[in-house]
Amino acid sequence: MTHILLISDTHGHLDKTLLKYIHAADEVWHAGDIGNSLVTERIKSLKILRAVHGNIDDAPTRKEFPKNLIFNCEGVKVFITHICGQPSNYLKEVKEILSNEKPKVFICGHSHILKVMYQPQYEVLHMNPGACGVHGFHQMKTALRFTIDKDEIKDLAVIELGKRH
Repeated sequence: MTHILLISDTHGHLDKTLLKYIHAADEVWHAGDIGNSLVTERIKSLKILRAVHGNIDDAPTRKEFPKNLIFNCEGVKVFITHICGQPSNYLKEVKEILSNEKPKVFICGHSHILKVMYQPQYEVLHMNPGACGVHGFHQMKTALRFTIDKDEIKDLAVIELGKRH
């Protein structure tokens, strides 16, 4: 059983409230737009971090974290990228990866819009944790937490960290 904290779009800000959720997780997954290596260094000092870079990230961050990340957790195949397009019309590269890799969980960021939905055409659970940084148009800073137990994704919860300002 693996307890996951899913975040995105920190834009260089690691909310202090998030620290208790990081401590409670086994792994932290970051869907891009990290914004500052201090964010990832702090998380890595506490937990396993799996992350992708986003469109605002600098060259060192892009070197450390890939654009696309595909891995298995508890036997569940996971695909993380930052920009995916809309669930009704994914980017061509995303469609190809979903079709070829057939992940059970697909994670993206970028939109700052919290969204969890099943995509039957790809047989995948689409997850976007929204944004937990202070930059952007979102009103509420959000994250997701869930558990992967063997091949089951369960105990999904939305974390509201407070207003962006």
